[in-house]
Amino acid sequence: MNLQDTMYNWLSIKVVANERQDDQAAQDTYAFFLEILTEDHQVSDLDVEVSQEYYVVRYRQNGKEDSKKFPVELIEALLTSIENEPKYNHQ
Repeated sequence: MNLQDTMYNWLSIKVVANERQDDQAAQDTYAFFLEILTEDHQVSDLDVEVSQEYYVVRYRQNGKEDSKKFPVELIEALLTSIENEPKYNHQ
């Protein structure tokens, strides 16, 4: 999986995991994508900023600083989908 796709998946599940801290599947999936970022892509120092339009992820890769920008509606689509599915919302 390339860096762009991995970071998109990581950020999407990070949003879900932050909102659903008791959801073990979300926590495990977040850890899985974080591991891919750090081990397979040598990414470190991840920092996320959010505005009305974009999530901006700043990071280091192989000693070089970089960033990627993702539209809010794309990143939050997974959370919205989960929240709208009754079988995932039983406590």
